[in-house]
Amino acid sequence: MERKFTAVITRDGPWWIGWIKEIPGVNCQEKTREELLETLKVTLQEALDLLEEESSSMAGQEFEEELIAL
Repeated sequence: MERKFTAVITRDGPWWIGWIKEIPGVNCQEKTREELLETLKVTLQEALDLLEEESSSMAGQEFEEELIAL
């Protein structure tokens, strides 16, 4: 299942800056728009992996997972 997120991007002088609207703390800065989008993708994936790892370790050994759709 493909997940989609919103990248908010803007230019600040010579820099492109951006963040992921749905995940606080995922923000990047690059010299080109293309580099920024790629760095945001990598950083977002790393953040999602870390969140998944942390939530699984907090649950202990016996837990269930349930998908919730909005």
